[in-house]
Amino acid sequence: MTSHAPRAPLATYRLQLQPEFPFGAAAEAVPYLAALGVTHLHLSPVLEAVPGSAHGYDVTDHGRVREELGGEAGLRELARTARAHGLGLVVDLVPNHMAAALPHNRALWEVLRDGPSSPYARWFDIDWEAGGGKVLLPVLPARLGDVLDELRVDADAGLLRYGEQVFPLRAGTAGLPLTELLDAQWYRPAWWRLARTELNYRRFFTISDLIGVRVEDPEVFEATHAKILELVRDGVVEGLRIDHPDGLADPEAYLRALDRATGGACWTVVEKILTGDERLPAGWPVAGTTGYDALRRVDGLFVDAAGAAELGDLYRRFAAPPGDRGGHWEPTARRAAYKVVTHELAAEVAYLTRTAGRVCAADARLRDHAPWALRAAVRELLIRVPVYRPYRIGAEDVLTEEAAAEARAAFAVPEEAAAVDVVRDLALGRLGDGPDQRAFRARFAQTSSALRAKSVEDTAFYRYVPLLSANEVGGEPGRPAVDPAEFHAYCARIARDWPATGTVLSTHDTKRSGDVRARIAVLSECPGRWAKLLGDVARVPAPDGQLAWAGWQTAFGLGGAAGGRRSGDGPGGAGAQERLGGALLKAAREAGLHTGWTEQDAAYERAVADFVAAGPAGAGQHPVAELARELDAYVRANVLGAALLHLTMPGVPDLYQGTEAVYEALVDPDNRAPFRRARPDGKTALTRAALGLRRRHPEVFGPSGTYTPLRAEGPAADHCVAFLRSDRVVTAVTRLSLRLAEGGGWSGTALALPEGRWLDVLDGERVLEGGRAVPVAELLGELPVALLSRTE
Repeated sequence: MTSHAPRAPLATYRLQLQPEFPFGAAAEAVPYLAALGVTHLHLSPVLEAVPGSAHGYDVTDHGRVREELGGEAGLRELARTARAHGLGLVVDLVPNHMAAALPHNRALWEVLRDGPSSPYARWFDIDWEAGGGKVLLPVLPARLGDVLDELRVDADAGLLRYGEQVFPLRAGTAGLPLTELLDAQWYRPAWWRLARTELNYRRFFTISDLIGVRVEDPEVFEATHAKILELVRDGVVEGLRIDHPDGLADPEAYLRALDRATGGACWTVVEKILTGDERLPAGWPVAGTTGYDALRRVDGLFVDAAGAAELGDLYRRFAAPPGDRGGHWEPTARRAAYKVVTHELAAEVAYLTRTAGRVCAADARLRDHAPWALRAAVRELLIRVPVYRPYRIGAEDVLTEEAAAEARAAFAVPEEAAAVDVVRDLALGRLGDGPDQRAFRARFAQTSSALRAKSVEDTAFYRYVPLLSANEVGGEPGRPAVDPAEFHAYCARIARDWPATGTVLSTHDTKRSGDVRARIAVLSECPGRWAKLLGDVARVPAPDGQLAWAGWQTAFGLGGAAGGRRSGDGPGGAGAQERLGGALLKAAREAGLHTGWTEQDAAYERAVADFVAAGPAGAGQHPVAELARELDAYVRANVLGAALLHLTMPGVPDLYQGTEAVYEALVDPDNRAPFRRARPDGKTALTRAALGLRRRHPEVFGPSGTYTPLRAEGPAADHCVAFLRSDRVVTAVTRLSLRLAEGGGWSGTALALPEGRWLDVLDGERVLEGGRAVPVAELLGELPVALLSRTE
């Protein structure tokens, strides 16, 4: 646990800034958000980005606040407005990468013009040797020879043009014949398909448009952080969300540098995805994570383990996934990892292979390992890293001997399997600390995180779909249920070790909003009803069973495909078919089983659109809506229960824009519409009440607050999740409410309420006497949840 303890927010509210919603619009929302009860606005990236960017993660200039949002003056004015209403600002910071867009990225522009001698060359991880002294630019729509006649030289401006794209010319080359001119540049314009195998700069995941930044270099850190640090010193920014720390060469060293630079003045959380029981490294000088680990625990409480298993069996019969591609989680994830490491990350594997080869060539004891064997060893070990990345030199708990044995067994020629030991020793830091050894360790870890994200989140999550609510960032589709004891143990640990960590239910990156997942989770309590629905809609032709299953379940998650509510929207809407169709098309392309982003199958994609129009967004929406109405009370229990847990459990709750009311959104871009004030509903009332309580009693919920599980007694005890915060506030929620109703309700079940008189915060008037076992039905009253505050 870190000793770093700047002032933590009590609750944050995430706003997606974009040209349609700039700083001025955010300032107009401040009075509403202050009245809601949050203490800080959480802003998406604010630095200069690619013109028109709807998200801001494609930074082009770290030294300027984005003009399309209102510039630095607009940001400072927003901070003044927020401060006048008692709010601070938390800003999303992107240290790992920036846009490779030209001419907007001036640092990259100068590197391409001046080559390795440019002072900006140190900013980027460019393997000049692998590129033959050039940077591969995968920007052309076809092979160079096919578009050569379309290239234009603007000698006066010192530019090479292709359509609207521009590139700098090396000094003294403007007058050369075109072929000679191209050969004389420090870059190589190339067919975009070559990026997969030939790219020679580090990128974000598999996105060649985002080039990695070497913030481990002190000069680069200073240059890319000067503006943000100025805003921190001036009190404009009080907190930082660090995007994708796993992409950095040394995340802990970076965070320590950032902590020193801010003087410990910032509440800082990291977008670190923890797998299973993985813990955040104790030495990191941060308040905690952005909260996906909390999301998994909250979501899992509302999943019935037995019902989820039954859904899995039904899924395998209905969807008939070929082989092991979608029938079971672990084989699905492993096959996805092989696909990504072999194809999408081929250039990254090639870098690791070359680097390992140089280490072997420099040491006579390591020579004679064939490049193909080193490449195979890199792949086999990468796919067996059980978390996003290793952090420590000698992380044998991550790169285990068991994993190495499995990797060796994958070799057809046992003698060649010795390459596995070389690669593992390199990754563990056992073969020295020279430049190539350090480079290999860092890039192996960076590639590991990219592989995990692309193979699990962006591939396997779309191939294995029995219960879509479990397929979320940080989720475990193979074990979606979390029992109360596990939830309480997690909360107790967070309260002790990371009391100011972030917690979330919905973000700009969640594949489905928390309320959509809450609805889908109810299906784990009634797999028989889900099976009946599938029978009722079986007449609708679908491209394949897997997509049909995902389509109908997504439609159910929206309450019947007629729309779903996003920020400020009412139910339904003319764009329902487009929203659902877009989400399913994205799912099919991400899965990569029948179509893909780069190899699209037009006939299959037409079949997807036809299925949506005829089924979930057509006549088939009526039986889905009918089932949604039948289950509405149980969905409501999940929605309110998850919201109340999120707002009162240990940590700092981050509310995504619009989620103070029921918010039903799918994967981006569906969940990134500009902010509009939510239409109040029962969830809004609960949110206001809980946030108001947090503001009135910061000592209860802040870093010094305590967490004590409360255990109900009786036949329905496992359906009640309750806890006590700092001896002052009691939270109680209903889990698996459909199973509860089928089992006879709360009869004979009570919760021991601590001594004192307790005000029902959600009711505002009801008072319960403590020091007794209160029947849970009495405790909850008319709602499936209760929030009590001790009055004396």
